[in-house]
Amino acid sequence: MPLIRVSMFPGRTEEQKRELVAELTEAFLRTCGGKREGVWVVIDEVPREHWAVGGRLSSEPRDS
Repeated sequence: MPLIRVSMFPGRTEEQKRELVAELTEAFLRTCGGKREGVWVVIDEVPREHWAVGGRLSSEPRDS
């Protein structure tokens, strides 16, 4: 059972998530083979204030 885990900021529509999991599943099957029902996808929506890049919270304004 392959598991594809996606972490991203909240804000995508259900339709965007539906398309994302379909595309990820297809890419996995095309590349690695297997059965569609065996590919699991989990979407973790992480608030910006819980995510940091380069030592700064993503919720903080960035310098230009």
